[in-house]
Amino acid sequence: MRLFYFLAVFLYATPISFAQEQTLQQVLEKETAGFHGDLGLYVLHLKTGEEAAINADTIFPTASIVKVPILVGVMDKIEKGELEYHQKLVYRDSIKYGGSGLMQFFKDSTETELSVLMSLMISHSDNTTSLWCQALAGGGERINQIMESIGLEHTRVNSRTPGREEDWKKYGWGQTTPREMANLLVQIRQGKVISPAASERMYRLMTKIYYDEYALSAIPPQIQTASKQGMVNASRSELVMVNAPKGDYVFYIATKNNEDQRWEDDNEAQLLQIRISKVLWEWFEN
Repeated sequence: MRLFYFLAVFLYATPISFAQEQTLQQVLEKETAGFHGDLGLYVLHLKTGEEAAINADTIFPTASIVKVPILVGVMDKIEKGELEYHQKLVYRDSIKYGGSGLMQFFKDSTETELSVLMSLMISHSDNTTSLWCQALAGGGERINQIMESIGLEHTRVNSRTPGREEDWKKYGWGQTTPREMANLLVQIRQGKVISPAASERMYRLMTKIYYDEYALSAIPPQIQTASKQGMVNASRSELVMVNAPKGDYVFYIATKNNEDQRWEDDNEAQLLQIRISKVLWEWFEN
């Protein structure tokens, strides 16, 4: 924690200077050039239309960012009246799944509700509630149909989804491209996913993130952000929408085949996420 605090303060406090003739594309290509792994990046400023892309149409593992498509699937069921946001549920040990999250520590037969599952899935990246939500949404096949219906060709749930076993072996729980996942969040922000009310509910959930040590740490704390993080040993990725004073901007940083697979504060991908976030904030706001 001391190391992270030092790194965060140093990165946040050190100003970035841009050459007058540089474009955002050139700046980001320079910042990412030495990364030891495969990297993809997509950036879009919603007001001005300025964008930058590096391997933005390459497929990357989502890790826990797949929980955004799962959230869409659950909200679609709620919109159709097949589920209720405050629907009462009962937790059973039989659905416990390890890794990140809190519900795995609940006692068997604990009463809860769907809204709690959705909140924990997004805010704390809870694996147990995410798998539960995936099932409640109708499974990966149904979620993938929704992704296809809104124009996302490569964004898919692989885990526990019939016919996607080979994709699961290659990409894990889910897969996407930087451009597609950023586009999904843009559509949510604009009220275009399922319905304006459903989009608003999803966006609110995505503004309450526990994992703020990464890209969010380079954005002033008084600025609202909507985000989701996804991390496994060799893949660290992040989706962020910044509601900035000069206009909203979205970015998706994706990595895979990372050489640095340590779970330390100075992990190469983690530092890059912070650095890119800081570059974008200063580019768009200063």
